[in-house]
Amino acid sequence: MTSRLPLTSPAWHAELQLGFARDGERTALVENRHFGPLRVQKALYPEGSPVCQAILLHPPSGIAGGDHLKIRAALGAGAHAQLTTPGAGKWYRTGGAEASQDIELSVAEGATLEWLPQETIVFNGARARMHTRVSLAADSRFIGWDILCLGRTASGERFDTGHVDLHYRIERAGSPLWIERGSFQGADPMLASPAGWAGAPVCGTLLASFPELSTHSTELLERCRQVAPADGAGHAVTALPGLLVARYLGASSEAARLWFAALWAILRPLCCGRPALVPRIWNT
Repeated sequence: MTSRLPLTSPAWHAELQLGFARDGERTALVENRHFGPLRVQKALYPEGSPVCQAILLHPPSGIAGGDHLKIRAALGAGAHAQLTTPGAGKWYRTGGAEASQDIELSVAEGATLEWLPQETIVFNGARARMHTRVSLAADSRFIGWDILCLGRTASGERFDTGHVDLHYRIERAGSPLWIERGSFQGADPMLASPAGWAGAPVCGTLLASFPELSTHSTELLERCRQVAPADGAGHAVTALPGLLVARYLGASSEAARLWFAALWAILRPLCCGRPALVPRIWNT
């Protein structure tokens, strides 16, 4: 089903609501509702019918002050969906109004979700609030990453003014696996502190959770730790109860994404039961 959501607010909002369901061996996009400039044009099947790939499109390609985006995706039992984006997300400088993005991902029994967006660039002077919540069933599977770049580093821009508020939560069967909060101003001392960003403009986090992780965590850690970012940036891989975590801290969003893709290639066969196939949209 594809339809428009009713517009309930005079503010400039964009909302996308997706639903995936298992139909035999096929994962179908059964709900695709939107309003505003945020949508999925069609379901794609580059790996065949079991995995439904959805490319999240935001035609303005940037979020301005006062914009509010909501993305909701729900996977039914046994479904397998891969969500990605065609390019970097951008948060523009604002004269004062805050922009926000709220993401809610729900993964039912036996379902698998891959959340693989390209990097997010926060322009100097932006005021951004980004909240993500992932709800997993007892035996569902999840692998995802987020890469945050402060300032347009290619042009030498730093994040000297503005504000960023971050909240990321993953829970399994109602119990939290990961809760992370962050809030900082432009030129915040923590951005330069060794206890914070250590002067690096790019930070990334990869998170993976699946039922077999505890059994294979030692092997996976050893294999993942043999792979390093090409730019030699600070990085680490560790295993927590029910969750594998990889962190990047450096100067290149491309190096972070390529490193995460290399880790994904190691983790995906066990987490998702399939070899890694790089989304074609990443090469365009």
